[in-house]
Amino acid sequence: MESFLEGLSENALLALPFLFEHWAHADHQLPPEGDWTTWVVLGGRGAGKTRTGAEWVRAQVEGATPEAPGRARRVALVGETYDQARDVMVMGDSGILACSPPDRRPEWQATRRRLVWANGAEAKCYSASDPEALRGPQFDAAWCDELAKWKRAEETWDMLQFCLRLGDDPRQVVTTTPRATPLLRRLLDDADTVRTAAPTEANRLYLAETFLEKITARYRGTRLGRQELDGEMLTDTEGAFWSLDGLDAARVAEAPALDRIVVAVDPSVGDRAGGDECGIVVAGVVCKGKPQDWTAYVLEDASLGGVGPTEWAGRALRKLGEHGADALVAEVNQGGKLVGAVIRGIDPFVRIVEVNASQSKGARAEPVAALYEQGRVRHVGAFPKLEDQMSQMTRAGYAGRGSPDRLDALVWALHELMIRPASDYVAPRVRPL
Repeated sequence: MESFLEGLSENALLALPFLFEHWAHADHQLPPEGDWTTWVVLGGRGAGKTRTGAEWVRAQVEGATPEAPGRARRVALVGETYDQARDVMVMGDSGILACSPPDRRPEWQATRRRLVWANGAEAKCYSASDPEALRGPQFDAAWCDELAKWKRAEETWDMLQFCLRLGDDPRQVVTTTPRATPLLRRLLDDADTVRTAAPTEANRLYLAETFLEKITARYRGTRLGRQELDGEMLTDTEGAFWSLDGLDAARVAEAPALDRIVVAVDPSVGDRAGGDECGIVVAGVVCKGKPQDWTAYVLEDASLGGVGPTEWAGRALRKLGEHGADALVAEVNQGGKLVGAVIRGIDPFVRIVEVNASQSKGARAEPVAALYEQGRVRHVGAFPKLEDQMSQMTRAGYAGRGSPDRLDALVWALHELMIRPASDYVAPRVRPL
């Protein structure tokens, strides 16, 4: 590398920082190939979305030389507000001015809210709070930043589409942290839209290590963290028993001293489970007062997939010992006696509570969901895969793909810890005076 750099001219060395195609993350910062109208760039905080948008604008307006024309001559820069468009898209640390080499840096005309390049190309700032300003102008390219935060998103987007009428192939780029807004969902479903996505972690070389450590430790696995750091598009299923916001509200950092702990298993049957998972969930309970007043704590989602009976049984038993659990709760509908035989083949003395599913998954989950609504279940930490399954369980059944094995294990654990004791409880009689 040193010999390569030493062989470059001074001008070549000065140009290196501005060769974005060399430094970019090819999987999410470079334009996808193909015939598309809208490119949606989803990303966590600091994942490089703004740089992606700024460099795309540069690629559209710049020609082979500073004076040569590019593919686009009129560009709309649409931010949440005028100030956001100026401060982030134009003048920010990763904005257009910062990304442009000195000989190609456009002139910022503050009174007209626009950038002007030496080749005559222009990029003008617009606010998503003022969609009427988009009546009249016309463009051959547009960059929309943080679209999921726009308060008048539908109106602004519609006005912008009428403006994209110049050139042979007008295109637009959307850079945003994902939020499940109606407009963003519709865009992602559009056949003319392509998407790329990246978590904050993908850009770690350009971020403070302390930021990543602190912010990841605090928000890892939570809905906010998955949205703002992982760049995931999170949605709630209509009619679901659980919402992701509600699960976030049930989260605690640690559990108190627990009176009882169980490991629940929704086993996968067969030599290899293929794509099926074996649900393994550890939960405990604080028994204060009547069973109707107890509080449960979900301690771990230890589920695993693609393994045979010996592997899942071994993990379940290890979790039994690690957490000091007093019983293994196992559904036996599919495996029957095989489930108990596999477990006792490893540990002949383990206490197994066998459960049979006589109701649908939705019917079994509903009373457990009621415990959450009552604030009687807490999650110690975050369990993203389990919580995704929970957020897709409805009265009519599971709305996700495959089988909700993790959720099934959770349901069995809470049935054993909370629902069965409440059902068996008989209040003491009070003799009349």
